[in-house]
Amino acid sequence: MASNKRSARAKQRAEFESGFDAGAMGDLFEREHARNDALEAAHDAAVRRRACESKMRYASRADALDAIAACAEHGRRGLSVYRCPYCNGWHLTSHPRKP
Repeated sequence: MASNKRSARAKQRAEFESGFDAGAMGDLFEREHARNDALEAAHDAAVRRRACESKMRYASRADALDAIAACAEHGRRGLSVYRCPYCNGWHLTSHPRKP
């Protein structure tokens, strides 16, 4: 049973705190920040892969419009172009344009 004396509690606390390895708890927040940074980088890479790298890239808007015309000849309608924020190239989309 723990003592209620202030000096005994201070001694118990000192013993408890001395049991911690300085490196084990000291870099806990640094490790968590590093883990969060790695997760964020992986998420950004996945978004970039899905939004840009997996799509056909056109150097100019005119090239993308030519591709739309070629698709229309084969029966594919409803495509539009947009400028990619990742590669500054042009991609095609079947989604309606947002206002």
